[in-house]
Amino acid sequence: MLVAFHKPWGVLSQFTPDGSPHRPLADFPLPPHVYPLGRLDADSEGLLLLSDDPAWNARLLHPTRAHPREYWVQVENLATPEALQRLAAGLTIQGQRTLPCRAWLLDPPPNLPPRTPPIRVRRSIPDCWIALELIEGRNRQVRRMTAAVGLPTLRLLRVRIGAFELGSLPPGSAHVLTAAEERAVLQPLRPGRH
Repeated sequence: MLVAFHKPWGVLSQFTPDGSPHRPLADFPLPPHVYPLGRLDADSEGLLLLSDDPAWNARLLHPTRAHPREYWVQVENLATPEALQRLAAGLTIQGQRTLPCRAWLLDPPPNLPPRTPPIRVRRSIPDCWIALELIEGRNRQVRRMTAAVGLPTLRLLRVRIGAFELGSLPPGSAHVLTAAEERAVLQPLRPGRH
């Protein structure tokens, strides 16, 4: 079984509390015996896959699979073509080079419900939305990448894994994937899409 969960902000990618004020996955109506495939930090939102089958871990998370994941990122400042090019080329973060990725401006910005709690807003600093498609998943990688090019992250959502999209699944909700949706998780992005 493969389950898509729309992880809200402030929720851990684990079932047990960790002593922080963040809620564990056990607080949500998820099928029994599933565990997260990968993780999203508590201050990130979006698509988290869970499964009761250990084979999914190898299919999705092994570095040799180069499995694409798309993130929408609201950042402080306006993303220049040069900043997007630097993100796409790869950066050295904490002494390690990130793999090349795809980076583009989301214009118009996505129409998303406000986050609870709201992001910080500074009237004197503009913001914008960018998208990143990565094939690796280091700890806090997206946040470190955007900060390295002068675009601190305000809000971060994972919206796609393979060709499977989060779509309109409400925050805090789960959906058991159909066989076709499971195949989409393992596929690269469909031609003609960003």
